Amino acid sequence: MKKILFAICLMALAAVVASCFSSKGGSSAAGGEVTGVGGTSMSEPAPYGMVLVKRGSLKMGTEKTDSLWGKDVPTRDISVDAFWMDEKEVTNSMYRQFVYWVRDSIIRERLADPAYGGDETYKIEEDKNGDPITPHLNWNKALPRNPDEDQERAIESIYTYHPVTGEKMLDASQLNYRYEVFDYVMAAKRKYRLNPEERNLNTDFETDPNEVIMISKDTAYVDDDGIIHRETITRPLSSMWDFVNTYIVNVYPDTTCWINDFQNAENEVYMRLYFTHSNYNEYPVVGVNWEQANAFCNWRTDYLIKGLGPQAKFVQRYRLPTEAEWEFAARGKDGNELPWEQEGVASDKGCYFANFKPDRGNYTKDGNLITSKTGIYSANSNGLYDMAGNVAEWTSTVYTEAGVLSMSDMNPTLTYNAAKEDPYALKKKSVRGGSWKDPESFIKSAWRSFEYQNVGRSFVGFRCVRSQVGTASRAKK
Repeated sequence: MKKILFAICLMALAAVVASCFSSKGGSSAAGGEVTGVGGTSMSEPAPYGMVLVKRGSLKMGTEKTDSLWGKDVPTRDISVDAFWMDEKEVTNSMYRQFVYWVRDSIIRERLADPAYGGDETYKIEEDKNGDPITPHLNWNKALPRNPDEDQERAIESIYTYHPVTGEKMLDASQLNYRYEVFDYVMAAKRKYRLNPEERNLNTDFETDPNEVIMISKDTAYVDDDGIIHRETITRPLSSMWDFVNTYIVNVYPDTTCWINDFQNAENEVYMRLYFTHSNYNEYPVVGVNWEQANAFCNWRTDYLIKGLGPQAKFVQRYRLPTEAEWEFAARGKDGNELPWEQEGVASDKGCYFANFKPDRGNYTKDGNLITSKTGIYSANSNGLYDMAGNVAEWTSTVYTEAGVLSMSDMNPTLTYNAAKEDPYALKKKSVRGGSWKDPESFIKSAWRSFEYQNVGRSFVGFRCVRSQVGTASRAKK
């Protein structure tokens, strides 16, 4: 009798479970059919200051030979997924926020350092007459601390004074930003699997469990003299930590680029004021090399994530655009040769569509001498400003003569993090868009150029992108 009652109870329970997972909104249908597991879709809000470039395809490059240099730009039909892109180039004001964040982080650390503050006593070295020697600190004598003096000492330590003019300024040499990046791409490659049996799926070959797999990673440290050391180390693969790359980058722009890029030119005012004066706040930042631009992208990501909470895990990282993404975005929705729809570079009334060098020696014909405020010219059909001229822009892609021909035709790119010891030729990165100093042919969307990754120029800036999560599918009609 007990067995019969138990069986009846089981049948009743099964009926209840089946009703709970019915075909309406459940995880499985009646009769045991697989219907999948449900979830809540996420509509990603537009990131601040960015516009969405929807996925699509284009014939990248141009079949026309450049009339100025006689160069052929490689062509290929490619497709890219949707991504968010800064509607304007990164400005001095935006980049200064990064610089000041690094400055304030150093000050906060020093407030907890006994040499600057954060302890009840400090030690002052005395000379042979018993008089204190400043500002050197050691452990000879304990004296009560003054919190206000500690704070002032920590703040002042990040500044320096010009040895001749006495001008107070940030000590740019101290503004180092350290960050780590996990390399998902390298970790995903089959040849680097931690389990030897997963490295080769061909069962005709036996797996050697003792095979030594070498892995290269970037690392960096600061020595006792404050000098940054960067190197690429190669060692046997041992754990997932071998895919973590460490970088230390000095973030202050090279303001001397205005002098070094233009010999025998009176550009001192730009060198001294372009990055620091508020009159240039909305101008594109320049003098930032490729390594500094990547550091900014990482900081911008971390700055965002800290304010998002649990949703942060779904956020894609800010990064530099690939060369293909940049050209796709610049050409606009109709794939134009230039970001605008009209033929030529000026309207019928002689109004220019971009900030570039219209004539030989005449930089001001378009209304500007050097860079201009971002966004004062009309946006292209994607809602992006200054995709031609103003400043050329860094991409994440390595520069090669083969260009897109050496890449995939889906989300094409080519990456290589050149180590310090690598030949200098391997440190070329693609730069797109032309600048305020370039003629008309250089501002075309397909034009390719390069700069070395450790060089900041007065005519090169950047903007960031973020991959969109879960782009919507649709049927072609």
